Order: sequence, then structure tokens, then C-alpha cells
Amino acid sequence: MAAAAEELAGRRGREPEPGPGPGSPAGRMGGESSPGGGRRVFSPAGEFREFSRRQLRDMERLFRQYDAGKDGFIDLMELKLMMEKLGAPQTHLGLKNMIKEVDEDLDSKLSFREFLLIFRKAAAGELQEDSGLHALARLSEIDVSTEGVKGAKSFFEAKAQAINEASRFEEEIKAEQEEKKKQAEELKQRKAAFKELQSTFKQ
Repeated sequence: MAAAAEELAGRRGREPEPGPGPGSPAGRMGGESSPGGGRRVFSPAGEFREFSRRQLRDMERLFRQYDAGKDGFIDLMELKLMMEKLGAPQTHLGLKNMIKEVDEDLDSKLSFREFLLIFRKAAAGELQEDSGLHALARLSEIDVSTEGVKGAKSFFEAKAQAINEASRFEEEIKAEQEEKKKQAEELKQRKAAFKELQSTFKQ
């Protein structure tokens, strides 16, 4: 009995601990968990609905191209190289200001989500024309003004369009219900008229 218990305990000690490994989707950029140790699920297509799937793929490709460290972030030196390649080199202070404008978690580097915020701001016309971020969005050859959710140019337009479509759907349902109600009323009136006609013949 004691030997069997020891053997069972030994097997338990060799069992691997549960949890996502380094190669799981939770450990990759844009996967199930946000970079930096967060646990919030980030879905580019879900959060940035103003962009088409092709646009998001192009943005991800551009991001990966300049994420030299392959850590899911573009740091200051990688952004410097990116802007030089795009033909719009920036000063050290200019680069820091570019990151600061969209750096929501204040880690002094760009996550993929923060990178997408650049293009959201560009599409909404929220970037100054002489800013580094405006140059990045313009020179990256990703057109954020003609595609997206049925041509919407910004998140707010896309959201308003979705609300309008939902309202139109509700109006169609309401119109169908009104039509059915009208048909039922007409049928009721016809039956009443038929009964009245029958009573006239009986007299």
C-alpha cells in the first residue's frame, strides 16, 4: 500500500502545470491577451470596425515589418527606423511625442492596438498635418478614407451607420406588423359586412 501511494505521488509530481505556454495564442501579438501582462481580450476586427479586414491585415503586416524585436511592440528605435524608411525622419523628441499621443498604457512604446489608433485618428481627421503620426498614416500607403464599414470614414460614422441600419431593421419589422394588423382589420370588416348582407337576405 505504502509503495503504491509513493508511486501515485511521484506521478502527480510529474504532471505539467495548467496554463498557456509561450507558443499559445495568448502569448502572441494580437492574440487572446493584451501585451504587457494584461488579460483583456483584444480583437482588432471587433474594436476597429471602421476598417475592413484587408486594411487591418495591411496594418498588421506593416506593424510586424518594423517590430524588429518581434515582441509585439514598436519601441522608439524601431519607430525611428520606420519613419526613416517611410521618408519622414523625425527628431528624438518628435518620436517621443508620436508615441505619447497614442500611448494609452504609458509604457513608451506602441502596441498593435495603439498602432491602430494612429489610423483611427487619421481617418477621423484628428491628427495635425505637420505631425509625425499624420506623416506615418499618409506615407504607409494604407487608405483609411475610402474603405471600412461600407465606406465610413471614421469610427463615429461607422457607429452611426450601424445604429441607422438597426433602426431601419426595426422600422421594417414595425411596418410588417402594421401590415398584418391592417390585413386582420380588413378581414374583420369583410366578415362583418358579409354577416350584415346575410341578415339582409334573411329578412
